Amino acid sequence: MLSLLRQFVRVATACTLAIVFAIPQDALAQSHVVSLAELQSATVASTEVRQRNIEAIRQFVSSPMAEKALKTAHLDAKQVKDAVSRLNDEELAQLAARSTKAQADFAAGTLSDRDLIIILVAIAALILIIVAVR
Repeated sequence: MLSLLRQFVRVATACTLAIVFAIPQDALAQSHVVSLAELQSATVASTEVRQRNIEAIRQFVSSPMAEKALKTAHLDAKQVKDAVSRLNDEELAQLAARSTKAQADFAAGTLSDRDLIIILVAIAALILIIVAVR
């Protein structure tokens, strides 16, 4: 009886191994694998978007009015500019959109100098808080 059980286990193991090795590995691979070129393209695009967002925020913080407002609020403009690069992509995108909108609204005359300064100080403080929390 024990001999018959051992023989059954051996046959079952051999059949299982034969089936596993008989199936081509390509058949087990998923069909939605991304090519290396697509992956590189997506990485480059993501890096470019991130860099544009960083530059938009730094430009917003670098204006003479912004530097004066930050100094008045006892915030170091250099510290804010350095902290921008430590934000994640989502935070960068949100703050870049807000700073670009604020600049456009100011240029269109829908924001006063005071409004722009308040927005600027709020964005700078938010950047420093986010970075400090990490």
